[in-house]
Amino acid sequence: MADPLKRRSGAASSTPAASAGAPPGVVLRLAAITYEAVLLFGVVFVTSLALLALAGWNHPLPPQQRWILQAVLFVAIGAYFVTCWVRAGQTLAMKSWRLRVVDRDGALLAPARAVLRYLLAWSLFAPGLAFIAVAGAGPLADLLALVASLLVMLAPARLDPRRQLLHDRILGSRVIRE
Repeated sequence: MADPLKRRSGAASSTPAASAGAPPGVVLRLAAITYEAVLLFGVVFVTSLALLALAGWNHPLPPQQRWILQAVLFVAIGAYFVTCWVRAGQTLAMKSWRLRVVDRDGALLAPARAVLRYLLAWSLFAPGLAFIAVAGAGPLADLLALVASLLVMLAPARLDPRRQLLHDRILGSRVIRE
């Protein structure tokens, strides 16, 4: 029986880069990340609204409540990614751009590996988060630091022959085009 993840979807292509299983380029990854950010706005909004309503919290939040909200959002976003990667190998944004995350053998990620991938993927924002923690220069500077961090951390994928990011190299996972 053929593995459905290893089947080609759509018409066959004559170019090797467009074939099934080919790694996506940085521009395609950026497009998927941008779409993912738009979708995550809904996840964050609904989760925040539910927590604030259930707990009876109002703006501005004191530091302890803000930390709790941030922790809940971190878990909610993680649950979204891990569930999508384990069930289908792709989030809605990845599906729209015909991307899939798989292990070395082309199979779906195991739950533990998906959780580790989520945690390690935050390394894409590590330089920007470090800048924010040290400088605290304001909302616009913080946003620019996060965007710059993402671009800098995506750049090495252009040099890697399989276009893998650091967290995928560590875990033995990879993102492929369908």
